[in-house]
Amino acid sequence: MRIRYAAVLFTLLAFPASHNARSQATPPVAAPVPTASPFIFEEVMVKMRDGAKLQTVILRPRDQTGPLPILFQRTPYGVPADAPPRMPRQWAALAKDGYIFVFQSMRGRFKSDGKFTLSTAVHPRDAKAVDEASDAYDSIGWLVKHVPNNNGKVGMWGISYPGFAAAIALAKPHPALKAVSPQAAWTDYWENDDLHRNGALRLTYATDWLYLLQKTKDDDAEFSYDTLDTYDWFLKLGAVENIDKQVFKGSIPMFSALLDHPNHDAYYTSQRWADTLGKTTVPTLNVAGYWDQEDPLGSWRIFEKQQTNDPDHLSLMVAGPWSHGYWSRPGASNLGRIDYGVDSGTAFLEQVQAPFFAYWLHGTGSRPKFALKSFQSGSWVWKSYPQWPLADSKSTALYLHADGSASFDAPAAGEPCRSYVSDPANPVPFRPRPISPTYPRPEWTWWEAEDQRFVGNRPDVLSYVTTPLAADLTVTGKIAAALMASTSGTDSDFIVKLIDVLPDDYEKQPDAPKLGDYTRQLNGYQLPIAMEVRRGKFLASDTDPKPLVPGQVTRWDVPLRDHDHVFKKGHRIMVQIQSSWFPVIDRNPQTFVPNIARAKEADFVKAEQKVCAGSAVVLPVVK
Repeated sequence: MRIRYAAVLFTLLAFPASHNARSQATPPVAAPVPTASPFIFEEVMVKMRDGAKLQTVILRPRDQTGPLPILFQRTPYGVPADAPPRMPRQWAALAKDGYIFVFQSMRGRFKSDGKFTLSTAVHPRDAKAVDEASDAYDSIGWLVKHVPNNNGKVGMWGISYPGFAAAIALAKPHPALKAVSPQAAWTDYWENDDLHRNGALRLTYATDWLYLLQKTKDDDAEFSYDTLDTYDWFLKLGAVENIDKQVFKGSIPMFSALLDHPNHDAYYTSQRWADTLGKTTVPTLNVAGYWDQEDPLGSWRIFEKQQTNDPDHLSLMVAGPWSHGYWSRPGASNLGRIDYGVDSGTAFLEQVQAPFFAYWLHGTGSRPKFALKSFQSGSWVWKSYPQWPLADSKSTALYLHADGSASFDAPAAGEPCRSYVSDPANPVPFRPRPISPTYPRPEWTWWEAEDQRFVGNRPDVLSYVTTPLAADLTVTGKIAAALMASTSGTDSDFIVKLIDVLPDDYEKQPDAPKLGDYTRQLNGYQLPIAMEVRRGKFLASDTDPKPLVPGQVTRWDVPLRDHDHVFKKGHRIMVQIQSSWFPVIDRNPQTFVPNIARAKEADFVKAEQKVCAGSAVVLPVVK
């Protein structure tokens, strides 16, 4: 779940959940005596270069005795309304080193002046231009000049939109900006993360998230569905433009813009702020979750861009088996239903994030040495890699065979295709139905780790599976699928899922948590490791889409991103292939149209899909 408001998060951290129901026999307990907050609260309006003033909250440690660095977070989700009564758990490791915490409402949000546009465009060579990078620059300049008893060093941090707001400051960093940690940030609205996956519209999330941000300036109201199952709601509406016309009625500008720009045109590329990054000069701790259901790619893209010109090795990457922002949760020790028994959240906060800022802002401790620090799934241990990608990984093809098996043996000559019929009127759901709205429900948080047996019996889902592994298989690096496939239509989607199948007697395995019936439910569990969609019209070009040739076998390259996972001995590897993923991804009509969002009802047709010999998932295997 995306954390919608910093103020809400602040309240939840400061006031831990308690039992509301008490037995009548329980004697009353005296209320605790209020104690002073560990922070002194101040709210100011910080003036930008164009005269706009931004709402900014400063929290200074009550026990501060000397100059301290500033940790600065910019957000569209609201700032604290008061000082917390006690130290938030997420800040505890940082607070031990001592920081002045500063939070700012982005332009056009809450009390801040201006218009909130969600634009990610930057203009680092234009001193008069106003954008999110210039607002960060101006704010840092004001803070080091006006906040009493600061040491002149500023760090920025944040998850999701605040992570992007921290990252974009790198486009034109202020001299006082000495360390940045973009966590679940993004770089390109079309390529991946919140709004698209390789050009395929993220339908439910675009609907819920953009409504939340653009319906009103400071209203946290969620979009209200009039049905229990959002699958039915989106299917009944038909083409995506009906949401814009009939439901939003043009009131959500970004949603309308997505429909006006179906291809990877200048609307998106002009906002690809990371293109402006040159030599890496600011130490950067990029953070991503391998199971981040919202922003899995952007922080990797920032890291990759920085690596192209990073002579001082200032750019770092941290990743683990986390959903969106789960790494910042003390006590985090599960991947959905998989309890791995290691508190990876506290380890990240205390052993990774806090030392990073302590070194660059306080000058204490040791400089981080890794290129990638990964909490490896499957083995459930921390790994430090001196370079990324690894030099000793070997690209190894896992072939998909006509009999439904998967193996590292190439197919025999003449091996036939497998086929299924994809029907846009009956799309494959992306998680078990009924499908609830995005916020604030736990099933959204872990849907990418959901047991895939819920679609295993559908005739429009192909499954390929290996025999039980004779030894552990470690996969570390970029995973990709290369399908040899065809469709009877003129457009199509193919979704590829790489799955770790737990043994049928998982409960008896020595590494399984001993949780009785709960562990027993994991017998045979199909855990997705990587899942992604590729839209056929964009195979040749993402700017000039073309119809597919019906029946023609074509190579479909499906990127499955970076991962670090151990398939354990006795587990099986499964690959599932389907042509719809609804309603997290909009339906492909399977008839080529210039703009799928505006497809007519007659454009939505059944299509026969074939997956043929030579199809494989390429794994970066490490010995």
